[in-house]
Amino acid sequence: MMKKCCAVIAAAGGSSRMELDFSKQFFPICGVPVIVRTLRAFENAGTVDAVIVVCRSSDKKRLEEYITEYGIKKVISIVAGGVTRQESAAFGAAAVPEGYGYIAVHDGARPLVTPEEIDCCVNDCFVTGASALGVPLKDTVKKIDAGGFVVSTPKRSEIMAIQTPQVFEYRIYMKALAHAQETGADYTDDCQLVEHIGVKVHICSGDYGNIKITTPDDIYSAESILKRRGISL
Repeated sequence: MMKKCCAVIAAAGGSSRMELDFSKQFFPICGVPVIVRTLRAFENAGTVDAVIVVCRSSDKKRLEEYITEYGIKKVISIVAGGVTRQESAAFGAAAVPEGYGYIAVHDGARPLVTPEEIDCCVNDCFVTGASALGVPLKDTVKKIDAGGFVVSTPKRSEIMAIQTPQVFEYRIYMKALAHAQETGADYTDDCQLVEHIGVKVHICSGDYGNIKITTPDDIYSAESILKRRGISL
């Protein structure tokens, strides 16, 4: 199998919790739009050969302008997203050209991922077939019942918070997508897709700074992280 990886950046979300009248992908973090910071990380990742961006149709023109303005070279296609994240990822995966043996699916709203983290995850997938970034939980997790009472306490050492990118052999990912579509399943996490066809996903060590921009507070957190890093990328 060719060790060529194409990244699919899922950037078609509605941004409802950001309370904006435009896509959160275009919100500036330390002066640079969220999606541009995300694309720069993949631009500088040596293991990624091409990038496909999945966005809302109304965002395509502005995205194209940013790609040109910021000199992003790896984007080979921009496709319209679907109703759900899984559908959007499927549209992106369908646009991957022949010759790519691996696919890295990443949230467009995770702009602080580093090229080193991307390379670590992709290289891990070259060995394991399925890999995702993850970090240990800092808080104790409780399982509760419908009434809100604690049922059990999972061992924190056995629980991880999963991030993106999530990287898979392309044939495995497409098989998993087909299975989900056949069974009517809809997952918010790509690892779930492959787990449900019996594939084990190996967790590659991530970083707590790889946050997802979901609410306005996340902007302040992201800018603080960038400043501690010296505002690279």
